[in-house]
Amino acid sequence: MAQATFEEISASDFFYRNRDIAGFTNPSRAIFAAIRELVENSLDAAESQKIPPDIYVRLSFEAEATKDTQIYKLRVEDNGSGIQPRFIPSAFGQVLYGSKYKLKQMRGTFGLGGKMAVLYGQITTHQAAYVTSSTGQAKIYSFKLMIDIQRNRPIILDRKVLINKDQWRGTIVEFSLEGDYLRAMPKILEYFKQTAMVNPYANLTFVDPKGRLYKFTRATTEMPEPPKETLPHPYGVDVELLQRLIQITPYKTMAEFLKYHFHRVGDITAQKFLDFSGVSPSKNPKRLSHEEIVRLMQNLKRFKEFLPPDASCLSPLGEELLRAGIEKELKPEYLVVHQRKPSTYAGHPFIIEVGIAYGGEIPKKGSFVLYRFANRIPLLYDEASDISFRVINSMNWRRYKVSPDMPIAIVVHICSTKVPYKTVGKEFIADRAEVRREVANELREVARQLQHFLSKREHVDREKKRLGIFAKYLPKIAQFSATLAGKEKLPDVDKLIKSVQKYGAEET
Repeated sequence: MAQATFEEISASDFFYRNRDIAGFTNPSRAIFAAIRELVENSLDAAESQKIPPDIYVRLSFEAEATKDTQIYKLRVEDNGSGIQPRFIPSAFGQVLYGSKYKLKQMRGTFGLGGKMAVLYGQITTHQAAYVTSSTGQAKIYSFKLMIDIQRNRPIILDRKVLINKDQWRGTIVEFSLEGDYLRAMPKILEYFKQTAMVNPYANLTFVDPKGRLYKFTRATTEMPEPPKETLPHPYGVDVELLQRLIQITPYKTMAEFLKYHFHRVGDITAQKFLDFSGVSPSKNPKRLSHEEIVRLMQNLKRFKEFLPPDASCLSPLGEELLRAGIEKELKPEYLVVHQRKPSTYAGHPFIIEVGIAYGGEIPKKGSFVLYRFANRIPLLYDEASDISFRVINSMNWRRYKVSPDMPIAIVVHICSTKVPYKTVGKEFIADRAEVRREVANELREVARQLQHFLSKREHVDREKKRLGIFAKYLPKIAQFSATLAGKEKLPDVDKLIKSVQKYGAEET
């Protein structure tokens, strides 16, 4: 019998073999994912400096690949913070290397997307990627890169340093990839539309392979405050994280360890917890045994007096910006937006923002038009698996005088330090009880306001119809009555109609 052989593979080799995990499932999905990941990196880079983003995306046809796929060149330019030259090769040539591993709200989660786009381009076209960037200083740095897939290391094929005469700041990424744009086109255009909706302060320009220009112009220069890094909350801690914190802590007592390594733990709360756990406040955390660390973690979960996480680490869009984005892209007749107070799941803070739009340019589809967003990322695939879709379908909309055949669009946005995605591809939100509850409460709130609008409108329509009947038949009745009475002068019908109008207005 042959013996099993064991080997180690690198992170880039793993994703090379399993690229569907990251959303690069097929040629059409892959070209969409590549554009999305690079645009989101660009948005993050601009927002981190509170710069209104200007992002230019161009997809150019290069050659036929197979019967159903083509080779395209993708170029994405932004005006973001730029990347320091020593980080550029690894930032685009080393999988699971990046700036996305801090505990704060970010679009990216794994530091994977941009590298996966470059990796996919390399394995389908065998061509290098070109990255040009500057932080606005005196020089611009340009690299020609490939990825050593087996070692998960960048290969620098060429490096240039240019004089930055115009003090340009930003990043340009360009590489070739195999894709099926014809099939991907509806999703790509919808992605840009929805990105413009939830980022109303951004200018987005897309040029497709046929040279068609799609431009989404910003509606405002107001931007939300950038999110701040936060500490882990005690309810979200496991044994591995506790051990890591103990290894790196400079503090010599358990009281200081708890106070300076955990979110919203002060002197009094730390003392109460240590009394609850039977641990001396003066004990050195590095002297805890493995069994004591396990008990400490269990007690962190059981202790009921920790304060919930605050929302200072979150950057919600806000009602005004969400309203501006929806009005710009959907142009509804009526719109109501609402933002819930911060809530938590598993020690992670999150905020739900919801908008409901009626009429205007919203089409009647026989079902609600649902727009889903997470940390300002449009979620376009697997809608039926998303928690928002399930909550909407479980609600009794008739009590709000709403039916699916009305021209209604619902916008749901969740922002969190850790969005509960179900997959690495970031396509839908998992069914967490806390998230479900907040989405349901938010939908009920905006539905009640829509119900009030529809009731008022129904009353107005009824009054208009009544006044129309009066205006149509009263002159005929007046003429007939005058003839019967033998009078030449007709009664003043206009005065009567005005009195009816006034009565209707007072009721409304």
